[in-house]
Amino acid sequence: MQVASRGQYAKVPLKQDSINVAAVQSQLYSIDLRDQAGTLKRNLNRVLRLIDLAQNSPEEWNGERRWGSKVSLITMHEFPIQGFQPWNRKELNRVAFELPGPESEAIGERAKRYGFYISWGCYAKEKDWPGHVINMSVLTGPDGQIVSKQWKARNILGLFGDGALIGTTVYDILDRYVEMDGWDAVMPVARTDIGNIAITAVGNEPLLYTCLALKGAEVLVLSVTGGSNAYSAKAAARSARVYTMGVGNAVSPNNIGFPESSGTRDEGTVIIDPRGTVLAETDNHHEEIITARIPIAEFRKTRRVQELPMAILLPTLQQYQPLFQPNAFLDKLPETYQEAGDLVRKRMAMK
Repeated sequence: MQVASRGQYAKVPLKQDSINVAAVQSQLYSIDLRDQAGTLKRNLNRVLRLIDLAQNSPEEWNGERRWGSKVSLITMHEFPIQGFQPWNRKELNRVAFELPGPESEAIGERAKRYGFYISWGCYAKEKDWPGHVINMSVLTGPDGQIVSKQWKARNILGLFGDGALIGTTVYDILDRYVEMDGWDAVMPVARTDIGNIAITAVGNEPLLYTCLALKGAEVLVLSVTGGSNAYSAKAAARSARVYTMGVGNAVSPNNIGFPESSGTRDEGTVIIDPRGTVLAETDNHHEEIITARIPIAEFRKTRRVQELPMAILLPTLQQYQPLFQPNAFLDKLPETYQEAGDLVRKRMAMK
């Protein structure tokens, strides 16, 4: 694995000393299976327009940048195109994307047009994992190609009543995942020419954020849909000592079956520096784009990777055993949220 050692970590040369970054707090518009093609097209077009706006080049200005500056990195939340619904597995496979596929190629066209990186999330299908739908964070590069596909590390437990999530995470199939892709892919970091970027839709997991920083992440993107990432981002930036972008969704009056708040709150999307200083934050819960400038070259020169007394911590971490063990989806894939909830309770000896 590529992990920091005595303050040094893997990276590639930077193409510029500073980068402009933007976090897009967009609404949730879920795909409606009664009109899948139409609502998917609507949602994708909305995302493409938000990219144009973040690059200060809307169609109404003939695609010209008449305001602001070019952005090197745009971040979006976990499900900006598909939205979120309690789909069963058959339905989830219908809405899941192939990567690459038409949707990633459309985003890639924008990335190439403006010459920037963009992180975005989706439900995805992988040929090596038939039947599974992966909760995937994607980083698309300025050449229009996918730079990194970063699986969600694990799903949070206990927030969905009697149910649980059915999207596959690394933890759900850990042993086989490591056999296929190795331990370095368990917590991936994309080493790009604008900095090392890690993206996670795992909320309230400070130890995970610390480990991503120890693996060399310089910009950490927290992208959970359905809740503010601001508090986690502020804490993560200070403790892991990295630039952190917590990007959530806006109030969403058109999301099927859910109240319009959808877990949003004012100041729910933020950009934080390694000292915990807020560089930018949303003023409200509406659709909004915030920007900041990161002096990435200077950060590399002066960064001091977090010092952890591993000789003290490791014995406890190695002996601790959680109730919910990995590999739950290797035996059987739950078809519904209710089946997943039953599986969680059974594995935690609660049923």
